[in-house]
Amino acid sequence: MMNTKHFPPLFLSHGSPMTALEPREAGAFMRELGQVLDANFDRPRAILMISAHTNASQPVLLAGPRHQAIYDFGGFDDRLRTLRYDAPGAPALAEEIIQLAQQAGQAMQLSPQAGLDHGAWTPLRYLYPNADVPVLPLAFVASESPTQQFALGEILKPLAHSGVLIIGSGSITHNLGLVFGRGHPPAVDAPEIEASRTFRNWWLERSAARDWQALLDYRAKAPFGVAMHPSDEHLLPWFIAAGAGGTEAAPQRLHASLTFGSLGMDAYAFGPDAHRLFQALA
Repeated sequence: MMNTKHFPPLFLSHGSPMTALEPREAGAFMRELGQVLDANFDRPRAILMISAHTNASQPVLLAGPRHQAIYDFGGFDDRLRTLRYDAPGAPALAEEIIQLAQQAGQAMQLSPQAGLDHGAWTPLRYLYPNADVPVLPLAFVASESPTQQFALGEILKPLAHSGVLIIGSGSITHNLGLVFGRGHPPAVDAPEIEASRTFRNWWLERSAARDWQALLDYRAKAPFGVAMHPSDEHLLPWFIAAGAGGTEAAPQRLHASLTFGSLGMDAYAFGPDAHRLFQALA
């Protein structure tokens, strides 16, 4: 029997690996988000996770039967390497997605590999702390444009209407040179720099206006677009989730906070159910 639960695709900013130990506002939001999803949308049959840190030369589904946390970072608190997220995999969902990709003429590979990078397990530890929802990571092509990422999301759109929670994980602003370029980061609660504030406000305004043309061409049109994303792999999952939501409804910003003065932790929801989630959180 087909699962008819609808879930709005999400974009979550995961921030520094230290978010897993020091939740601050974003961690508290993600914890609440999981509870609100349970209360208003029920449990998803699986999560399709697109993390900024899992890339490939063409899209690849990591369809291993069980995942563990991958510690894909260095120089942070050693306690991070004691954190676990042993979630079941979703091989059956991978087969469904391969069929969707074939129907759309999209090249996509299926791999028996497993594992969740910190961009995946950090938010999932807050959303579903018991690691009891199957997870399927999708490695995307970081060299492809926002328009190409959006088109990939459009292929995944049927999943959002069949019980799958699609999550893109990255950062709404991500210039690590501003965080670590002087040898030590600013204070975690440092005031926001002008470039970050201007870019995040522009993103919110263009999203509310459904100005897809400007958003897809943000590197040319957004103030401080390139300064906030010298490389854009941390923003590209936003476009995949947006494509899965469709263009009819305006993206809804669910959360806004900041770390280190320029690392935005904003979260967005997409599609016809996004406003219902926004209201439930409010």
